[in-house]
Amino acid sequence: MASRMPSKVPGEDERQPYKDTFAIAPRNPRNRPGSIETGEPRHAAAGVRGLSDRAIVRLFVAPTILILLAINIFPLLWTIYLSFTNYRANRPNAEVKWVGLRNYERILNKEDIWEYLQATAHFLCWTMILQIVIGFGLALLLNRRFGGHSFWTTVILLPMMLSPAVVGVFWTYLFQPQTGIFSYIVNVFADVGPLDMIGSVALAPWAIVMVDTWMWAPYVMLICLAGLRSIPDYVYEAAEVDGASAWRRFWSITVPMVLPFLMLAVLFRAIENFKMFDMVVELTSGGPGSTTELASINLKREAFEKWRTGYSSAFAVILFVTVFGAANVYVKAMNAVKRR
Repeated sequence: MASRMPSKVPGEDERQPYKDTFAIAPRNPRNRPGSIETGEPRHAAAGVRGLSDRAIVRLFVAPTILILLAINIFPLLWTIYLSFTNYRANRPNAEVKWVGLRNYERILNKEDIWEYLQATAHFLCWTMILQIVIGFGLALLLNRRFGGHSFWTTVILLPMMLSPAVVGVFWTYLFQPQTGIFSYIVNVFADVGPLDMIGSVALAPWAIVMVDTWMWAPYVMLICLAGLRSIPDYVYEAAEVDGASAWRRFWSITVPMVLPFLMLAVLFRAIENFKMFDMVVELTSGGPGSTTELASINLKREAFEKWRTGYSSAFAVILFVTVFGAANVYVKAMNAVKRR
């Protein structure tokens, strides 16, 4: 009996070429990373493949860390070193002697230093109080979304967009006793005669407080406004349903929920005002006498007018430690308020 041959499937010959068409071509061993065909150096490709994710992260972060070390850490360490010497920047070739803690003793035993710190504390405390009160009040007003509130928000924010030096020069003309508009406005309400705000020992400290408040109260307002906008409406609605009065809602809802924003604004403004320099220099130059000579202004005089570099470095270290320590304590208190 003849064996039965398998019948030919119709169309098999026609489909055969397509099998070869869709077949996967064998990989050429020469087309691997680092070969001539890819154009990539073989050792570089092998090195990149050998790095872990953590090593790649460190490789990209390293330039930033080096820049921070060069700009921030090295000058700080160099200042600390100079504070223990008698170095003078105007005598670079003179012999530098190690004086130990003598510069720090001179600073802490100098009565004028405490006057400068007292002037700084007066400026710092009153600007913080006025900026918080005015800034929070403006934020409450603008949060009501009345007609044209966007326009008035922009107008109120204009002072903080100016340079402090420009603001100092601008208010110097406004405070002129004979031609300034400030003296004219005060005499409209009270006949006190020419008012010399920046030439009076009693009024000059309040002049710099007034100008700084005018300039930076909008900044506090902006932060407080962000805090007010973050409070959900249903919280006020639930309190209103429970019969809480507007005054009760303000003290029980608004103030506690905006308090972290207020504390953040105080932190930023306190640090900036502690090192305030350019606006006060343009406005009063630390005068009359040394009435408005803040710690930062005295530091500049010691470093770049008297060229006592070692002494001024010690003063800078004392100010840095003071601000750094106070800021750390304040941040811990602020975090405790946030966790409540």
